[in-house]
Formats: sequence, structure tokens, C-alpha cells
Amino acid sequence: MGVLGALYFTPDELEVELAWLDEHVEGRPYGVDVVMPASYAGAGLEVDSPTDLLARLQEMIPAGHRSFVDKLLADSGVPPLSAEGDAGRHLLGWTDATARPQVEVALRHPIALLANALGPPPADVVEEAHRHGVPMAALASNARHARKQAEVGVDIIVAQGTEAGGHTGDVSTMVVVPEVVDAAAPRPVLAAGGIGRGRQVAAALALGAEGAWTGSVWLTVAEADTPPAVRAQILAATSRDTVRSRSMTGKPARLLRNDWTAAWEGPDSPGTLPMPLQFMLISDALRRTSRAGATNLMAMPAGQIIGSMNQVKSAREVIFEMVEEYVETIERLNRITAG
Repeated sequence: MGVLGALYFTPDELEVELAWLDEHVEGRPYGVDVVMPASYAGAGLEVDSPTDLLARLQEMIPAGHRSFVDKLLADSGVPPLSAEGDAGRHLLGWTDATARPQVEVALRHPIALLANALGPPPADVVEEAHRHGVPMAALASNARHARKQAEVGVDIIVAQGTEAGGHTGDVSTMVVVPEVVDAAAPRPVLAAGGIGRGRQVAAALALGAEGAWTGSVWLTVAEADTPPAVRAQILAATSRDTVRSRSMTGKPARLLRNDWTAAWEGPDSPGTLPMPLQFMLISDALRRTSRAGATNLMAMPAGQIIGSMNQVKSAREVIFEMVEEYVETIERLNRITAG
């Protein structure tokens, strides 16, 4: 089933998106993915509203970091934003105060799954999901994380290897999946990271997972809203054209390797800020580079599976080919074992 990432939506926008899904999926199950990190800058601040939180966090961003970003874009000829209304979204749903409203909206709809990334979700959020009859999933990049997820009552653990796009750990899928399967038992585990083909789904099951969680493979489908220039970059990329970088959010995330990621690793870099300050710092820059079509400076999450993605296909074609290759793989393995 599909899982909608709620991170980039305001609560009102998320309500619109989920209402549209309810009207168009014809009763098929779908999930919602939120980001409630276990740790982030400003977690202990006492504030009255998300607006107050934003203001307090903005004060924590050093002027030197702002100057570095401005110079980086100016040196590449990226123009400033034309109006205040063009500004990026400086604080997304990766604090407790901003993610909870997204959870509340999601649970007003007939979702089949609520997923969380970047640490175990708060226990009361898990309990609230269960009160609505909604199972909770959460990502883990090692066995220790899986045990923490289990302690708060998470129902499904997503064991994510370092090959994955976006936030990810540093252990490969081949290694982390069986470790998490053992640590999370008897909870079911989904394998993630570098999975986009049927053979890889079969491998996930062989490692003890009950299924697979896919992400980057959908960036280039015909239905995706990936900017055309970025889609072209992904289609031309190899599996070595990504890098784990803190330059987007402050936590390690696998991105397309480009001038943006290189600049933050260069000698002039002031170093990245902790989440959510790093994204707040670069939010306007992301809007500026997108408007200018400066793909060399876009912070674009993408996993290593992009090396196998070299043409635009429909989502239907991707699913069909994945299932077909999975069946062929299982049949081949059966022949080997029978022989």
C-alpha cells in the first residue's frame, strides 16, 4: 500500500490531501508517515505555540551560517526570492509541537498505518493510534533502535539499511535486516534500503522480513512530481552518485551528490547545524534553487537504487515488473533447492 509523507504539509494541507485520498482510493488501504525525532535542538524549550517555537529556534541560527548559504547561492548566480510570500517553510513536522497536529489530522481519516521516523514515537502517540485501531510502524537502523521501538509498543519495525534515500544509518540492508528481525521478534519487520526490484524483495524475505518498504524507486515514475531536471539527473545517475550528508536536515541523510553536498564538506563550510536548525537555515535556499532550476545546488534525497533506474515508467509498470521478477526469483530458488 502507499504511504503519504506528511512532513511537508501544514495540518490544513494534510487534511485536504487525505480527503482527496479518501475520495479516490476506493477503500484501498493507505498510510501516513510523520517525523517525530527522539532528539532535536530546542526540544526542551517552553513555548506557547509552534509560532513561538519557530521564533526561538530562528534566534539559535548563527549569522555566519546564514552568510555561508547566501554566498554559496550568490556565487552560482541564484537570485534571491522575489517576495516574502515566496519564502520556504522554515519549520516542518520534525518537532513534537509541529508533528502532533499532523498526527491528529491523520487519525481523523481511515488510515491503515501510521509510521514514524528518526526514533521511537512518543508512547502516548502509539496509544492514541491504537485507540483508533491503527497499527504503528517505525524505522530502525540497528537492533538497539528496534528494541526501543518495541518498548513503546510499535507494531511494525522497518529495518532500513544505509542504501536508503533520506535519513538513514550506516549499516547495510543485508546486515541490518536479520539483526532487527531477531531483536524485534515476534513483531513483523519490513526491509528497506536499496529495494526497488523483485529480486531485492525476495532477498528481503530470505533475510527474515515479512515484506519490503520502498522509496526512491518512485521518484522517477510518470506520476511523480519530481522536477524534470532532477528526474533527468536521477535517471542518469549511478549507485555511486549519492552521499550521506547532514547538509539538508542536520541528521545524516542520503542525497544526490552535487555541488551542494560538496560545499558543506569543503574547507569553507561552517559545519551543519542540528535538526531542525539546519533545514530552517536552508529553507529559503531550497526554494531559491528550485525556482532558478539550479539542480547542482538542490538537496535531493535519493537512495542507491537509483543506479537501476534509467527510464520513466508508470507506477503500474514498476509494480508489475517487481512482482514478475519476484516470482521468477522464487521459482529459480525452488529449482535450485529441488536439485
